Formats: sequence, C-alpha cells, structure tokens
Amino acid sequence: MVVGLTGGIGSGKSTAAKMFQEVGNIVVYFADEEAKKLMTTSIIIKEQICKEFGNEAYLDNQLNKVFIANVVFTNPKKLAILNSIVHPEVYKHFKEFVSSNSNKEYVLYENAILFENSSDALCDKIITVVADENTRIQRVVHRDGASETDVRNRIRNQWKDSKKALLSNYIIVNNTSDNLLNQIMKIHNNLTK
Repeated sequence: MVVGLTGGIGSGKSTAAKMFQEVGNIVVYFADEEAKKLMTTSIIIKEQICKEFGNEAYLDNQLNKVFIANVVFTNPKKLAILNSIVHPEVYKHFKEFVSSNSNKEYVLYENAILFENSSDALCDKIITVVADENTRIQRVVHRDGASETDVRNRIRNQWKDSKKALLSNYIIVNNTSDNLLNQIMKIHNNLTK
C-alpha cells in the first residue's frame, strides 16, 4: 500500500514522516530529497535543466539552488517547466522504490506537491498535514533563513490546505500545541488494521 503524506511548506510533514518511521514496519520516500538528488545525478534532468534555464543552473556540477529558486518561485510558468523536467524521473525512481519495499506494511510517500503534480494518483490513502500560516512561516524562516516574503511566495505557489484536506483520507493538525504522535499513532493503527 502507498500512503501519500502532503502538506504545505512549514506544515511539519517531514517531521510527521520521520515519526511514522518510528511506529511501524514502514519506509518513507521523501520526494523532495530524492528529486534534489536526481537533479544532480540524472544526466537526463541536468541536460534538460541547462537547456531550459541556462548553464548558470549548475555550479561545479551541483544544482545552483539559489539561482533556480529565484527563477521558479517568482514565475509559475518556469516552476511548471522545472516540474515537467524533474517529475517524470522522480516518478520512475519512486516506482522502483515501491517495488523494492513490498515487504513493508506500507510505503509513506512524503511529497509537498502531491496534488499539484497529480502524484495522488499513485496513492491508496492520503494524509495531509496542516498548520496555521503564521506557524508555517516562522518554521521556514527559522529552518531555512528565508525571508517572510519568500516563504509567502512559496505558499502562494502551493494549493491551500482546505483544498488538500477535501481530497485526503486523514488530516494531521500540527500547530505547536497539537499532539503529533497521538495523531500519527491513530492513523498508523487504522492503516494497518
């Protein structure tokens, strides 16, 4: 079984994913981390990114994250182009990952843009992690050193929590006072019945 785990930037979905790993015989595929690795290791992706964004997209054979972020988070068309380059390769990689982990209770597919890139179609169940916007902004400012304006731009490029929640089987509320582990245990127990 594949269980999608999504939520907007700063919602705490990665924290939730790591907690899920501790509660059962599951494995987590962190789509964003794998995409970043593939953007550096996949010749197919590198060639297409350089063709679309120029050679400045890579420095010393590593993705120039600052350059790419500045281009795509202020230009939805460029973000769509980047996604159209990266997502097919991540999709192939994910399918191999699922096949190689068929002995697990389920594969948790952590993906910030699960709905936006139609990856929800790969999932049997979907969990959305939500948090209020101010909490999300403060988390990302603290974690990444990003400006509040940059974080707000990223939030605007993602679906609203309410829209994701309508399409989800489970919702985890992750503001500072919410008991994250209790929510995760209830969902995990439900998934493994």
